[in-house]
Amino acid sequence: MTGFMDEATYTSVVDNMELPDGIVFGLPVVFDTDDEDLAPGDIALIKDGDRDIAIIEFTDKYTPDKVKECKNCYGTSELEHPGTLMVATERGKYYMGGKVTGLNIPVRDFVCATPAEVRAGLPDDKDVVAFQCRNPVHRAHYELFTRALEADEVGEGGIVLVHPTCGPTQADDIPGAVRYKTYEVLKEETQDPRVNWAYLPYSMHMAGPREAIQHMMIRKNFGCTHFIIGRDMAGSKSSITGEDYYGAYDAQEIARANAEKLGVTPVPSLNLVYTEEDGYVTADVAEEKGLSLKKLSGTKFRQMLRGGEDIPEWFAFKSVVSVLRENM
Repeated sequence: MTGFMDEATYTSVVDNMELPDGIVFGLPVVFDTDDEDLAPGDIALIKDGDRDIAIIEFTDKYTPDKVKECKNCYGTSELEHPGTLMVATERGKYYMGGKVTGLNIPVRDFVCATPAEVRAGLPDDKDVVAFQCRNPVHRAHYELFTRALEADEVGEGGIVLVHPTCGPTQADDIPGAVRYKTYEVLKEETQDPRVNWAYLPYSMHMAGPREAIQHMMIRKNFGCTHFIIGRDMAGSKSSITGEDYYGAYDAQEIARANAEKLGVTPVPSLNLVYTEEDGYVTADVAEEKGLSLKKLSGTKFRQMLRGGEDIPEWFAFKSVVSVLRENM
């Protein structure tokens, strides 16, 4: 891709989940506008404040079928889905295709290395397992992605690339700049040679299976060979009924079905629980041995943070808790 999708490319991705040349592609990447005067052949400058970012040479202008886009990409046209709501209420009436020529990298609150820069820091002869998240990393996450290196799908000597999305996500999520600080202190605290860190300036769409494909292809561009797929990855619930829009394993199934085309191997996420007797084990092992589980919900965790209560170390790293308290 050299720019924002023209109508033929947009339609191919929406209808078939692939570019016109057959390459798998999860979600359309579009330039939207309500400007009636912008026209094919025009050239526009993208700015970030006073900083020139890129030039767009527009090739076409079209009126998208937003209902079909939402049904195909998000699995629903209901406005109770955050992705559908975004397409319906935030995107402009028209989409425009156009070649993008970069001028400068945006200045952000956190450093986002380019795909080429990240690839240059990864080994060429080892498997690289990507871990995607949009929240602070707690103990269970850390156990999950380090144990993924022991999965049958991963070769000996593999490493993890923790690659969180640090752009805007859902309204109740912790801001990207704060999440970035938690990752940096955790990187310093753990100093694990098997774990690399990089940050992605991407905004989650909560598109479930389609977004799993999008994340896999993005991480391939960053040099990853494997990708951890969790239960209900990038899932979303109706803001009215609270019902899930996707099945628990839909993302894993679509990832496996497209793994060969993408050239990325999905690694199923372990269902880990914490037990009083053996620490973190899989839920199956805990049930088999009759171990005593310890649980702490996200809601209770946030209440304890605000109340200044001690957070158990089996749940969260001290360094992460300290950053969250300082920024609440």
